[in-house]
Amino acid sequence: MPNTIIIGSGSYIPNRVIGRDYFLNSEFYTDEGEKIEKPTEEIIAKFVEITEIENRRFIEDELSNSQIGYEAAKLAIEDAKIDGEELDYIIYASNFGEVTVNGYVNFMPNMAARVKNKLGIKNRKCVTYDMIFGCPGWVEAMILADNLIKAKAAKTILVIGGETLSRVTDPYDRNKMIFADGAGAVVVKATDDENVGIISHNTICDNGVEIDYLRNSCSLNKEADQKRLYVRMLGRKIYEYALKNVPVAIKETIDDAGLSIQDINKVLIHQANAKMDYAMIERLHKLYDVKDYDHAISPMTIQMFGNSSVATIPTMYDLIIKGKMEGQSFIDKGNIVMTSVGAGMNINAIVYRFP
Repeated sequence: MPNTIIIGSGSYIPNRVIGRDYFLNSEFYTDEGEKIEKPTEEIIAKFVEITEIENRRFIEDELSNSQIGYEAAKLAIEDAKIDGEELDYIIYASNFGEVTVNGYVNFMPNMAARVKNKLGIKNRKCVTYDMIFGCPGWVEAMILADNLIKAKAAKTILVIGGETLSRVTDPYDRNKMIFADGAGAVVVKATDDENVGIISHNTICDNGVEIDYLRNSCSLNKEADQKRLYVRMLGRKIYEYALKNVPVAIKETIDDAGLSIQDINKVLIHQANAKMDYAMIERLHKLYDVKDYDHAISPMTIQMFGNSSVATIPTMYDLIIKGKMEGQSFIDKGNIVMTSVGAGMNINAIVYRFP
């Protein structure tokens, strides 16, 4: 049975840096639709304290999700040193597809097809799929790619995660300060080498009461346009759910690989907010009865780039593998975890071993 290895990566980080001052003229409302009377500066300061998001990146008005996905994909293909015509599949993870500056969502044609078109790929046997799976979409797309390769249905696959969340946030919701834009991509390929690449993975879908923790909803300001839908999340519910379930899912995936936390060099965790990510990594180590650990095991980009959903992990991978993230590097033949949690609620994790 073939294994799945990453042979190239690329990312697109928007040029627009959005700092805290960008939100100073905002009016914020509670989930109950009541205006928050605290000074805006105080609200923003508390937000930064909890999430550590000082800056985030937004795309320019003339750009689109498929365009930034294409830019990341082009770099990944160049890095892999392959011809795009070799690709058997293109899988594009996103939550909202193509979004106009005015916030209108468009999934037809699908995102993967748009990128294939922009890449100029003529191969009619190159299949284009979209993965709509919340923030864990890119990790789940990697799992799908691994299944296709192990089933010998494909040899080479382009896996993209791209999002333009700045265009789907409610201007009256404090949580709008979390979200950002960006794209990341990798090319994966089948290999006959043993015990390399994706050596284990797990996916959990809790779709009961958890289904409302992250959803689309109208504006919190009842006097604003109530026809348009925005991304809405129940922050406390998500925090409690993630802390309880994500560390257990990661441990199960590590155990399935026949490894322990001491064998893991890096945990690339979805950049949701800093407080939650720190807590999940700490809880993971507690499951192994480890109290003291090197916090560099879990790289963080959220302070600089914000939460770009499906793009956070592939962007982080690309920065580290190319030596662009200070103090972070991968080890030859080392083991890393890629893991995410998001709308659904869905959780997934991969253990990846470098060749």
